[in-house]
Amino acid sequence: MPNKTNKISIVLPVYNEEAGIKNTIEVLENFVECQIETYEIIFVDDGSVDSSVDIIRHAQSQYENIRLVEFSRNFGHQLAITAGIRYAKGDAVVVMDADLQDPPSVIPNMIEKWQEGFDVVYGKRLIREGESFFKRFSAKAFYRVMRKVANVDIPLDTGDFRLMDRKVVDALSKLNEPEPFVRGLVSWVGFKQTAVTYERQERNAGVTKYPLTKMIRLASDGITSFSEIPLKIVNYTGFISIVAGIIYGLITIFTGISTLTFAISLMCVLSGMIMLALGIIGDYLYRTFDASKHRPQYVVSNSYGFNNHTGNIATIKKHHG
Repeated sequence: MPNKTNKISIVLPVYNEEAGIKNTIEVLENFVECQIETYEIIFVDDGSVDSSVDIIRHAQSQYENIRLVEFSRNFGHQLAITAGIRYAKGDAVVVMDADLQDPPSVIPNMIEKWQEGFDVVYGKRLIREGESFFKRFSAKAFYRVMRKVANVDIPLDTGDFRLMDRKVVDALSKLNEPEPFVRGLVSWVGFKQTAVTYERQERNAGVTKYPLTKMIRLASDGITSFSEIPLKIVNYTGFISIVAGIIYGLITIFTGISTLTFAISLMCVLSGMIMLALGIIGDYLYRTFDASKHRPQYVVSNSYGFNNHTGNIATIKKHHG
């Protein structure tokens, strides 16, 4: 059963959340005050250019369980999560967004499943309040495409909101991918996993930090990290191009009719296929090239509230206990 000896770390990536971060802190502190477990709350600032860091620093003077990791620049949401779980000291680590779309009230249900013996308890969204039809549709489509093409079992309709046992966190901390797709890596490391369902809330303040361009980038990272299907598509494209060329040649030979318009159209289609194939191959090659540089995944400029913790491979310039 849950008890005071259980320490839970809550990791929240932050990027320009000044409009709502104060409310998030108050909600979380009110929540943990009513729980039997001991909590630490770790904010990872992903290069915010607003007053998010100042607000969190001020809150540290009021609450001793608040920690802050400050990136030297914007490295991305997934790397902020990666850094947060490396700094976490809890027996279990909960990852959630800083905008309260993932309600803290779900955490006790996750802890209950964890106490039953599950190593990963992920939040499965039943409803996505406050989101456009396009975002809901594109999210559903992405998860279903990923489920079909990925070489690991990534649950449908789940984001990064989840609880992970210490041994899962330790396994994830050893990975060093330049552009990690965290929810895919959690599935990749394995262990005993289950879901709790919840209704995703409307953002309490500010605007989404995941516009269409970032959603596409995240989808691309997920697919290229966990599937070779796009490369197989390149092979199929080449085969189709060959067949189309043969058909065109036969039409020209046996009909004796000049099909200039058909030829031009065919050339345009084939050129497009070639460019698409080169783009797919280039994406995989870039990921290999990026990994070969062996650079740190992120750089931490400051950390507050930790005791002699280096965040694993992160580069740290300053530390404040």
